[in-house]
Amino acid sequence: EQLKQQYDDMGYFDSSYKRPIPRFARKIGIVTASTGAAIHDIMNISHRRNPYVSLYLYPALVQGEYAKYSIAKGIAVLDKFGVDCIIVGRGGGSLEDLWAFNEENVARAIYEAFSCNTPVISAVGHETDFTITDFVADLRVPTPSAAAECAVFDMVQVDDYMQAYKRRLRNALDNVFARYKNRA
Repeated sequence: EQLKQQYDDMGYFDSSYKRPIPRFARKIGIVTASTGAAIHDIMNISHRRNPYVSLYLYPALVQGEYAKYSIAKGIAVLDKFGVDCIIVGRGGGSLEDLWAFNEENVARAIYEAFSCNTPVISAVGHETDFTITDFVADLRVPTPSAAAECAVFDMVQVDDYMQAYKRRLRNALDNVFARYKNRA
């Protein structure tokens, strides 16, 4: 709570810095462990929703003494790489396991990504877990799977919209032709 208050006083949680997650992101950066369940969940859901979206993994340490440096560096690298949004996260664990996501290095890296306009989704732990990263990020989701659902647009839904627009356009053209034919 003291850390949370300190970062809040520094302006890290200010809603005026929050940006929307792009609706049609094509390049998504991911900062997480390369071997954990989180990356596999994100990859599976992303591929199911839209196989054309590119995922860029920065394989980070997500717990331990050096995790805060690894996570912060991953955010900075992906921000400079020019992705449309960044997912920062890991699966659940104890408070100690998740502590790297409470560190100032990580909070500052997310906050500084705001100046480069890369929206950040925090996906740390499970639904009941909260970290400083959740409050600094543009969007907090309860799990890495939920992050993939938010970041990757569903191609089936897009195709459904396109088919509906196609039908409306065809009906409008048919009506125009019918009116023109009746005038003649």
